[in-house]
Amino acid sequence: MIFNQQFVKAVTLEREAIPSFRTYPFSLPMVRNLESLELHPRVTFIVGENGSGKSTLLEAIAVGLGFNAEGGSKNFRFGTRASHSELHQFLRLSRGLRPRDGFFLRAESFFNVATEIEKLDDEPAIALPIIKSYGGVSLHEQSHGESFFTLLTKRFGGQGLYILDEPEAALSPQRQMAVLVRFHDLIKLKSQFIIATHSPILMAYPDAWIYECSSEGLRRVAYTDTEHYKVSRHFLNHPDRTLQELLKD
Repeated sequence: MIFNQQFVKAVTLEREAIPSFRTYPFSLPMVRNLESLELHPRVTFIVGENGSGKSTLLEAIAVGLGFNAEGGSKNFRFGTRASHSELHQFLRLSRGLRPRDGFFLRAESFFNVATEIEKLDDEPAIALPIIKSYGGVSLHEQSHGESFFTLLTKRFGGQGLYILDEPEAALSPQRQMAVLVRFHDLIKLKSQFIIATHSPILMAYPDAWIYECSSEGLRRVAYTDTEHYKVSRHFLNHPDRTLQELLKD
């Protein structure tokens, strides 16, 4: 039996405070039509095409909760380049219990997190090196995929809120299935996940809520109704026919 405690219950856009819906990021259909987004106590997926705004929303939720915009735990305060939007200033987060652990993973800037860990560990300190919490081996000395998996298996300890932006970016299909197992283990340890992904493997997690970004905004859909599932299924069932259609002169 899975026990869980919800840390974030819902995200509400304070629409009356927004100066204009004609400017980014408020012009994104996903944001323009957003009122309130209810989150699953265990796993919520946000999916959609590139440029649909799923990562922008995930980033705003993370920053609104006190995480560093480039990723890491709430103790990280570095900044390589200020590129996050102002959306977090207009979100109201309905919180539940306080998590004991938490992490914001951005696939595109995880390299910066690894660099910051090494920088902090080079400074004189009484405490144990930070890298000990990540398995004791420099994340830069591992492949991209290995460092991601190390983060999930060594750093994530349970009873946590984990916000993941495209965690599948460096993972093989087999490793993605291993990540599903790790998700399940952490959920049994009373964790909550909010995940933006393109992976039909990850979003297959049982009983998760899936919100799909479209030109009409966010809508909750069943797994088999996502474009990711339908396109992948069609291609795998009819690879020759699909390739003929795609590559015809």
